[in-house]
Amino acid sequence: MQNLFTLRVAGLAFVAAGLAACAPGYQGGGITPDAQRAAGGAVAGAVIARALNEDIATGAAIGAVGGALCDDAGVCQRR
Repeated sequence: MQNLFTLRVAGLAFVAAGLAACAPGYQGGGITPDAQRAAGGAVAGAVIARALNEDIATGAAIGAVGGALCDDAGVCQRR
């Protein structure tokens, strides 16, 4: 029971960090916008996969690819 609580708190911290990267004026620590979107997509994919009781690594991989390529598909705004 304690491990499940710890896992949920850690997941919440990762989601909060991912959403904080979306704040206007965020510099990103020198990583490219594609890498930022890939990281955010990986976090979102892992959280969604966990919520649906699917493989977390697969969800993270799909989310990372989707995040990195979203501006090429015209979904995200290119800055």
